[in-house]
Amino acid sequence: MSYYRYHVFFCTNQRDGGLECCQNFDAQNLRDYAKKQSKVLGLAGKDGVRINTAGCLDRCSEGPVMVVYPEGTWYSYMDQEDIDEIMVKHLQNGEIVERLKI
Repeated sequence: MSYYRYHVFFCTNQRDGGLECCQNFDAQNLRDYAKKQSKVLGLAGKDGVRINTAGCLDRCSEGPVMVVYPEGTWYSYMDQEDIDEIMVKHLQNGEIVERLKI
């Protein structure tokens, strides 16, 4: 059995020279928001959810992106409302958020 029910990786990579990247969409702040919300919702920790920062996940043109394991579900998101929907529907209730899935 895995230590976490879900392990979530947020790309927060910043590329030089104006190239497409997740950080152009404020990915770090939205990742920080997700981490805080995982605690507020009581999801963080053993048998729950772990929110982590990742380097480049190589899907820059679809950014900002995150991936949820163990399923390997990829999402693109734009704001706190999208993060909230993923947190409640997927991480709390186990339902894939189809409209944000990539």
